[in-house]
Amino acid sequence: MERKIVFAPGEIYHIYTRGVEKRKIFLNDHDYFRSMLLLYLVNNKDNFQLSSWVKQKYGKKGKPKLSDLYELFKLPRRDTLVSIGVFSLMPNHIHLLLKEKEEGGISKFMGKYLTSLSMYFNVKNKRSGPLFTRPFRAQHVDNDRYLKYLFAYIPLNPVKLIEPKWKEEGIKDFKKVKKYLEDYKYSSYLDHLGKDRLEKNILNLDDFPDYFSDSSFDAFINDWLTLKDEF
Repeated sequence: MERKIVFAPGEIYHIYTRGVEKRKIFLNDHDYFRSMLLLYLVNNKDNFQLSSWVKQKYGKKGKPKLSDLYELFKLPRRDTLVSIGVFSLMPNHIHLLLKEKEEGGISKFMGKYLTSLSMYFNVKNKRSGPLFTRPFRAQHVDNDRYLKYLFAYIPLNPVKLIEPKWKEEGIKDFKKVKKYLEDYKYSSYLDHLGKDRLEKNILNLDDFPDYFSDSSFDAFINDWLTLKDEF
């Protein structure tokens, strides 16, 4: 199947993809962390090999601690391929809000990102073959209303993990859902709230409209959580 949409520099797109046969692509916390780290590292015109970095810093048999790997979010990048506005990693799929910085940027970034994830997953789990459905899906964000909607839709994806029918039936336990979102580390929700964590370096928010202060984003999310049949 071919993708009909054509990416254009300066335009914004909702990118999403899922595991083949809807299989899980993240099996534990380390898988999620690796994916977030790759969102940062592969968004670079220069190629970065994590194995080479580990070998150079820790030797052939060295194994970095998780705290050491967090330092990779501080590595300088010569130039990014895309601007990332929002992300959410789910057990069997991924949502990204990307801005094309130059011709071919999104395709290059997604190629590097999905290939790296697939290689890591297959080696770790001793499997072969494609991990993701092809091609990845894309929707052009062609108006302000849709763009602002995605700032809620993407980070609120994890809610369906604990309340699968919340959009149709409403939130049953508001405090539980808010606590779950605050504990869910695998989306940009915490970064839009202004939480201080290194993962915030994944985002390039200066390239997107400044809709929210930290407090207004929380109010914006609360409004969407209390809507029913309108999300």
